[in-house]
Amino acid sequence: MFARSFGGTTMGVDGLIIAVEVDSAAGLPAFDIVGLPDTAVRESKERVRTAIRNSGIQLRQEKVTINLAPAGIRKDSPGLDLPIAVGLLAAYGVVPADCLQTSFFAAELSLEGECRPVRGILPMVIAAREKGLTSVFVARGNANEALLVEGVTVYVIDCLHEVVQFCNGQESLTPAVPSMEEAAPVLRDDFADVQGQFQAKRALEIAAAGGHNLLMIGVPGSGKTMLARRLSSILPRLSREEALEVTKIYSIAGLLPQGGGLVQERPFRSPHHTTSMVAMIGGGSVPRPGEVTLAHHGVLFLDELPEFSKATLEVLRQPLEDRAVTISRIHATLTFPSSMILICAMNPCPCGYYGDESGGRSCECSPSEIRRYTRKISGPLLDRIDIHIRVPRVAYQELASKRRAEDSATIRGRVERARQRQLARLQPYGRFCNAQMNHTILRETCQLTGEAQSLLEMAFRRMSLSARSYDRIIKVARTIADLENPEDGAEAAAALGPQHIAEAIGLRSDIGLAVE
Repeated sequence: MFARSFGGTTMGVDGLIIAVEVDSAAGLPAFDIVGLPDTAVRESKERVRTAIRNSGIQLRQEKVTINLAPAGIRKDSPGLDLPIAVGLLAAYGVVPADCLQTSFFAAELSLEGECRPVRGILPMVIAAREKGLTSVFVARGNANEALLVEGVTVYVIDCLHEVVQFCNGQESLTPAVPSMEEAAPVLRDDFADVQGQFQAKRALEIAAAGGHNLLMIGVPGSGKTMLARRLSSILPRLSREEALEVTKIYSIAGLLPQGGGLVQERPFRSPHHTTSMVAMIGGGSVPRPGEVTLAHHGVLFLDELPEFSKATLEVLRQPLEDRAVTISRIHATLTFPSSMILICAMNPCPCGYYGDESGGRSCECSPSEIRRYTRKISGPLLDRIDIHIRVPRVAYQELASKRRAEDSATIRGRVERARQRQLARLQPYGRFCNAQMNHTILRETCQLTGEAQSLLEMAFRRMSLSARSYDRIIKVARTIADLENPEDGAEAAAALGPQHIAEAIGLRSDIGLAVE
């Protein structure tokens, strides 16, 4: 007898519906799974048969063939256990086959028949809705994630026996509803804790407002890491569309907390400097998202930048420029999103004290050591970082001051108003922040006064800037202008003045000049 059920797997950051076709016929007893299953899926036949037997159901010894369609795509989700089991029971006549036509199943089975949660449920359920499947059966740990998708009825199942009873009309299941539990309060780092460092805080505000990449150079203990970790607290809140994108990525990566729902906070990723190239960019036989994708719509912080391997740093070029990364492997070619803000921190030299005039410690590095250290960061990568700033040592008077610094909520208010101005200007081009502008959009939306043009020309010649640096200085200047008088809508379209260009140039120092 033939039966069909529907399960799912993931491809990149999207879900893919898998039709589980089961045929049971007389012949020598056998159990074959075809359709490019990987090891986890091939092993499901043992879990499924044992789970069915331990659920109190005895099956005849027949020749069973299971096809996972489409057959040309590799399947690697243990969540196919449940649709395989349900399809097998329908082929044996234990459950009616017609109850499976509009249902989607996803869960891993234990040997006792217990249903366990799997990763990637959100993109799978979105794909199920697009295919017209209206009933979704998932394990309890995946319920909140599946409920994020509108237009489907979600049923929580704890064991295979519940599904059999429900399909046979012997037991009713109540559709799941979103949990009303209050989320635990998030302890957020606040800029009010940072004393001094006014230029660095100004640079981070500009970076947050325009989505610009930033490099901080300073002696050990100057507060670079402390500043970077507080950037997320001033970024605009996630929209629902952005939150769904981030949740899909974290669901596929298996990083959502148990029973977790929609991700509400912007990601902040801070990989160690020993991170490999594949971990940074993503990969595997079936590509999985890397750090640049896990930081999508958030922040990727690279501390001790020169300590990363050169290969790991160089793979950042494409995602920084295109805001997406394409990974080709033998089994698939996938594109992952990587629209992020890159924040980097580094010391000025190997010992960390080059140029530290107020700390009382002198640099012990030779000029050749300093040059070799700074040249670990290639010119093309530096060219893609909009803002380069020096972070000096904090003075004692600032550390001992009782005056509370400006808090993150106040800074975030200015950032959100600046983003609203950018959205109004760039929405016709399909962009939402200044860092995403290409040269064509730049020419149409960023007009310079004659004095500003002369100043930029002089800097271009003296600093030997590239065409990319020219564009990025104008983008930063546009953000600086957007942060001024945010309530005055007329200012949003005004030409950029010399004060905007001058500050943008001042925020782009060249670390390559450190030892010359």
